[in-house]
Amino acid sequence: MKTIPATFDQAFADLPLIAILRGIHPEEVESIAANLYEAGFRIIEVPLNSPSALESIGMLSRCLPSDALTGAGTVLTLDAVRQVRDAGGRLIVMPHADVMVIREAKKQGLYCVPGASSLTEAFAAMYAGADAVKLFPAELVTPPIVRAMRAVLPVSLRLLPVGGITPDNMDDYLRAGASGFGLGSALYKPGMDAVKIRAKALDFIKALRAGMVKKSNEVLQ
Repeated sequence: MKTIPATFDQAFADLPLIAILRGIHPEEVESIAANLYEAGFRIIEVPLNSPSALESIGMLSRCLPSDALTGAGTVLTLDAVRQVRDAGGRLIVMPHADVMVIREAKKQGLYCVPGASSLTEAFAAMYAGADAVKLFPAELVTPPIVRAMRAVLPVSLRLLPVGGITPDNMDDYLRAGASGFGLGSALYKPGMDAVKIRAKALDFIKALRAGMVKKSNEVLQ
């Protein structure tokens, strides 16, 4: 069996998008997860402020193939990290850069993506052991700011804008140095039909692929 970092690396290489299912109910999980997986998503989180979030995380961990990496978002405390681990989650996503929570996630052997909106937070998260950094909220961390941050952060550190990301604005972030994205309400809202979610997922994938090709062509010029 692959290690958690190796699983994330492969999943991210296949599709550098994280689906954020905020507000999902356990009875919806299997259908929505199956549609996202079939569309190409391999990284999925359920924020802990969702109804029965730990139950949903447990279902995700059981219903998807082993090449998917699933876990929790909005993880705020050390106890929450351990609860996610016990539920079967392997991914910890945070809105902030609390170094104690980051260190606990790494102590538990989980993949950790803390949030940052400044270079100070991003460096603190990295030195605490973060595997990647969530640039949040992306409405605040605009492409010019991402470009400035990328100029001084290690190239190997993945930067993932989250918040207000749509198929229309991904291109600007990619060109600024974003490594991938977390997708929230533009991909999933509570009560949304699973087939509609799959269609939205495919729209994001199409926009991402187009943006990556454009960025690659610019580098070659």
